[in-house]
Amino acid sequence: MTSKALGMSRSYSKAASSRRWITTLPHLSERIKQTENEIVQMFLPHNLGDDAQDLPKDPRMSRFLRRDLSVRTLDERFIRILKIFKWGPDAEKALEVLKLRVDHQLVREILKVDVEIAVKIQFFKWAGKRRNFMHDASTYMALIRCLDEAGLVGELWKMVQEMARSASAINPVDLSEIIHMLGRAKMVNKALSIFYQVKGRKCKATTSTYNSMIMMLMQEGHHEKVHELYTEMCNDNNCLPDTVTYNTVISAFAKLGHSESALRLFDEMKVNGLHPTPKIYTNLLGIYFKCGEVEKALSLVQEMRDKGCALTVFTYTELIKGLGKAGRIDDACSVFISMRKDGCEVDVVLINNMINILGRAGRLDNALKIFNEMESMRCAPNVVTYNTIIKALFESKAPVFEAASWFEKMKANGIVPSSFTYSILIHGFCKANRVEKALLLLEEMDENGFPPCPAAYCSLINCLGKANRHEAANELFQELRENSGRLSSRVYAVMMKHYGKSGRLSEAVDLFNEMKLIGCNPDVYAYNALMSGMIRAGMIDEAHSLLQTMEKNGCSPDINSHNIILNGLARSGGPDRAMEMFTKMKCSKIKPDSPPGMFEEAAKLMKEMKAQGFEYDLITYSSILEAVGKVDEVREPAL
Repeated sequence: MTSKALGMSRSYSKAASSRRWITTLPHLSERIKQTENEIVQMFLPHNLGDDAQDLPKDPRMSRFLRRDLSVRTLDERFIRILKIFKWGPDAEKALEVLKLRVDHQLVREILKVDVEIAVKIQFFKWAGKRRNFMHDASTYMALIRCLDEAGLVGELWKMVQEMARSASAINPVDLSEIIHMLGRAKMVNKALSIFYQVKGRKCKATTSTYNSMIMMLMQEGHHEKVHELYTEMCNDNNCLPDTVTYNTVISAFAKLGHSESALRLFDEMKVNGLHPTPKIYTNLLGIYFKCGEVEKALSLVQEMRDKGCALTVFTYTELIKGLGKAGRIDDACSVFISMRKDGCEVDVVLINNMINILGRAGRLDNALKIFNEMESMRCAPNVVTYNTIIKALFESKAPVFEAASWFEKMKANGIVPSSFTYSILIHGFCKANRVEKALLLLEEMDENGFPPCPAAYCSLINCLGKANRHEAANELFQELRENSGRLSSRVYAVMMKHYGKSGRLSEAVDLFNEMKLIGCNPDVYAYNALMSGMIRAGMIDEAHSLLQTMEKNGCSPDINSHNIILNGLARSGGPDRAMEMFTKMKCSKIKPDSPPGMFEEAAKLMKEMKAQGFEYDLITYSSILEAVGKVDEVREPAL
């Protein structure tokens, strides 16, 4: 032991003693009495004489236990040194005194020690410079895992690169683990880079390796890349897709809306002799329901049963959700009842979907009944459950105090309201013209630390605007703009609509221009809001020009866009232009509304539309009827 080490040891003891004087236990405040010789002894190998007396008589077992005990004792002493002196000359000297040979096993063991990550990095670099020693994949991976645990993603990536450049081989298992780590760190491009760098030179990719990459890309939303990598995998003679591959790629195709490709893969895997898992069946159920193929979805469920593939709670959830969206409420209820009879345990996600379906269908009593049965199903409601109930109460026109009571019940049961909870309540109270209560909830939301919710502000701005409280609406808009940063097109649209209604068209135009300036592309609602304000101000030509600009900019007009222009043309006495607009709507995807025509021109156009299967909007009919009425008035004198 060097004099420097002894000096540092004494300094450490004094420092420890000076820190301990504050304790209330007197014996703990006393310095531990150690001679210099005793301090040196703690670094020397332990005498196994006493311990050997307790070893078994079998020589083979004795040798094994003696060796294990020696390593354990030496490790303990070195760990103490490492924790006291960190890594440096003293720790190096301790390795020599303890006769610890620097090999791969020692490096791995030291990296497992509970010391600061900086100490591990220093030791690792020191070991790499030792003569006759070279790090291998096991030591690199040991440090990489430490760096991952410490959250040092930058250092982790540097070490992965160093490992890839080194002469050490990398096996597929280690490569998969590295990919998982980089994926968790959101370093997708780096994961791809190391995959291709290692795959072609140092590691023969396996199905498992490809699956790791595909799953990482799927989790990070790189769905197109999933398909690309799958194709590459199929072209690799060493790898064949398995059920994990098919499940991930089918999920990716579902996310991309490539239904035919997903179904083709499903058939392919069966041809290849693989048995679809419940997860794959569940993904395909979602695809069929999304495409409106309800009967095919039900056939798929029957196929699962015929092949002995058990329906999981996730499968039932997808089935019930799909039937609900298709309007087959009774069938969804039947599935819910049958799954419980079959002994499949429900979860809160399934219950939430069931309550949502019943609430949207106006079957509030059934929804509340399921909620009340949740305890017997050993399923605790969460914030989404309460949100769904509150929303259903508002949609069913129940008294607002009932929704408010559920909100209080929710908090009383220890469920913390979410931003969406407040948004539902604010929207519901605004619809019921309880704007003051809605404003109080907005204030409560802010006090609870929630960030500004654009949906809640939109509801309030809209409600205040309808009540002709335009200044209050403007104050809320400015507040949201200051506290929320960049606003969505929908928020701008709501404010522009009320500027137009209150005769402040120039301010609406300013907002529209501001949107374009900050890179917020106006959507159909923003265009409609500005066109409506222009029509109110009698600027028919400008509104019509904006409609054309809207189409040129790639924003497709909806039926309201055309109705706004039609109303303006009808009021301004431009019947010919109104008829032109109506004819244009007939030729587009817009489907205006009209019963049998009252005038020859309208009747002719509507007859053609009806023959082509168009359904009509009452506002369109009113607008064109008014315009065509003026056509009739113009023509009467000529007869």
